[in-house]
Amino acid sequence: MDLGAITKYSALHAKPNGLILQYGTAGFRTKAEHLDHVMFRMGLLAVLRSKQTKSTIGVMVTASHNPEEDNGVKLVDPLGEMLAPSWEEHATCLANAEEQDMQRVLIDISEKEAVNLQQDAFVVIGRDTRPSSEKLSQSVIDGVTVLGGQFHDYGLLTTPQLHYMVYCRNTGGRYGKATIEGYYQKLSKAFVELTKQASCSGDEYRSLKVDCANGIGALKLREMEHYFSQGLSVQLFNDGSKGKLNHLCGADFVKSHQKPPQGMEIKSNERCCSFDGDADRIVYYYHDADGHFHLIDGDKIATLISSFLKELLVEIGESLNIGVVQTAYANGSSTRYLEEVMKVPVYCTKTGVKHLHHKAQEFDIGVYFEANGHGTALFSTAVEMKIKQSAEQLEDKKRKAAKMLENIIDLFNQAAGDAISDMLVIEAILALKGLTVQQWDALYTDLPNRQLKVADRRVISTTDAERQAVTPPGLQEAINDLVKKYKLSRAFVRPSGTEDVVRVYAEADSQESADHLAHEVSLAVFQLAGGIGERPQPGF
Repeated sequence: MDLGAITKYSALHAKPNGLILQYGTAGFRTKAEHLDHVMFRMGLLAVLRSKQTKSTIGVMVTASHNPEEDNGVKLVDPLGEMLAPSWEEHATCLANAEEQDMQRVLIDISEKEAVNLQQDAFVVIGRDTRPSSEKLSQSVIDGVTVLGGQFHDYGLLTTPQLHYMVYCRNTGGRYGKATIEGYYQKLSKAFVELTKQASCSGDEYRSLKVDCANGIGALKLREMEHYFSQGLSVQLFNDGSKGKLNHLCGADFVKSHQKPPQGMEIKSNERCCSFDGDADRIVYYYHDADGHFHLIDGDKIATLISSFLKELLVEIGESLNIGVVQTAYANGSSTRYLEEVMKVPVYCTKTGVKHLHHKAQEFDIGVYFEANGHGTALFSTAVEMKIKQSAEQLEDKKRKAAKMLENIIDLFNQAAGDAISDMLVIEAILALKGLTVQQWDALYTDLPNRQLKVADRRVISTTDAERQAVTPPGLQEAINDLVKKYKLSRAFVRPSGTEDVVRVYAEADSQESADHLAHEVSLAVFQLAGGIGERPQPGF
């Protein structure tokens, strides 16, 4: 490790005085002008992680659904998964080190993790379309090269595409080709094969309006659409040619405001979807004949996918272990529908994709989605081999179902939640089942719910996948008493992972009841957890 060269280069990417950042679920995120030193240092860290794992590591420059002025960075581990928790701590420590402590921190990490500094290192880099991303990814490259790492800069990619590249490179090409064409071809071939088996005809059914959040998803979908155009026609909106990234558009805007994005005219019962800024989330929606807006979020996406997978398994005659993983935010109706109607087991984890992904790996087939539209399905290696054999050996009807399942497996990006991949899976299932968007929406009716925030998260701790408050004393009992007042109700509170607030969630049989319950729980939090500022006011 050439400490002299590192010190010299580090001075060119100096850390602003007093800036402290935390590596969270989404990596580092803040205003773009504060990130130059972080990018350089994450280049250094990626090289150390690559040497330690003897694998390719990914670095993605993006701030996902945040405003255009922000940026961020996250590292991708060898199988396309999120960075290991112990290395998240190293990332925080390295990003916050003062210039004079940089050498010591790098040596500490190398010693703690037994990094062989003579080992070769390879890092792949991707970035989104933010104005700041190109310069910041160059800072990552400076960090990689000063530590003697090799790199490949993929340039503009969606976040899930970078996860895919890392996974491909570390599985010797067995998962797919680590090129953008390899990604397009793998997904499109599976999609076209699947939709060939759909009995419905007519172009109108197979067209979809896509809001790309003025982000990278528009560029990549435009490059990809001719690969799958015989199965689906997509019409792109908010494609980056005029509006600002994530401004009044994108999956996060549509879900939180419960209305369509700006710049998209919707006729009644037209299927529409929105990506977020880096295309790792997707939500669907439509207007009914009366002009009412209907959102189809991650819970309903997971329900459609897992129900279809279960039906295929029954048809093939395979009793594989399938599970759906949700968080406490999943609507109670979706949990009931899956468990009682589809007989699919549901498991709850703490909020955050890494918790869902980890739990989903425990099943032969694990489907996970957050309500915000981030998710995918994971298939164990044993399942993939079993299904391949079934597709070759079974009699006609069963063979057809096994072949469908084989294509579905290829269509999922198992490295990460991927809006493009999820969109193609959803479109294929709707075509194969002959479902309209309204019929999909009608699988179950969401219970009305309300989310609120109360100041100061420090005194709240939780258990049971964040569904029960442990501290302060008496809070959970107070919530239990409030919940008893309303039908079909539940409520929970949890400290936010991204803001200094307590998040409150309540659902009940009517919107009015959900609103009242959320407000009463907020008051209980304020009174028992030493709330800061003004008392929560009812305002819906």
